[in-house]
Amino acid sequence: MPNRHQQRGKQMPEPPKAEVYMMAFGPSPVSIQLNVNGQVQSVNCEPCRTLLQVLREKLGLTGAKQVCDRATCGACTVLVNGKRVYSCSILAIDAQDANIETVESLGQDGTLDTLQQAFVAADASQCGYCTPGFIMSATAFLTDNPSPTREDIRKGMCGNLCRCGTYAGIEEALLSMGKTPKPSTLAMKRGKRG
Repeated sequence: MPNRHQQRGKQMPEPPKAEVYMMAFGPSPVSIQLNVNGQVQSVNCEPCRTLLQVLREKLGLTGAKQVCDRATCGACTVLVNGKRVYSCSILAIDAQDANIETVESLGQDGTLDTLQQAFVAADASQCGYCTPGFIMSATAFLTDNPSPTREDIRKGMCGNLCRCGTYAGIEEALLSMGKTPKPSTLAMKRGKRG
């Protein structure tokens, strides 16, 4: 039976070999630098480690939670260059040139950020395990949509799951942020209203 390079007994030329130049890393730890919450951090980690694993295990930033490990629940949401990212779905080594923001970047001197305060006021968390991911997702959402409707919130926040079912409180918190003139700390750092 002819293979894909043969046609009815006639030998077809092999396709050209593509030359690929990549930096190859083995299973041993490598040194990487991550810009996390405005500070450049040097970390030694295996190239297969996710951003979530490095944030939690190497940098001690435990706000992002490890739940599904499949990019389906949103508990590990962080901002990478201002966009929502499931940190369990990106390798830390691939985030080296990015600006990474975690829930720990919110608030100042132990006080809650206005978005965090809105979550508390609206009773938008029960067990609280998903809350950091929701807050980071909401930070990006409100930057793009500063005066959301309920429908906007339902569509815009659909990538985060709450097993306790606090969605009504989360909606109220985000609606209240659309009405408040006080921007969130992170949005102020980024120069936008939150």
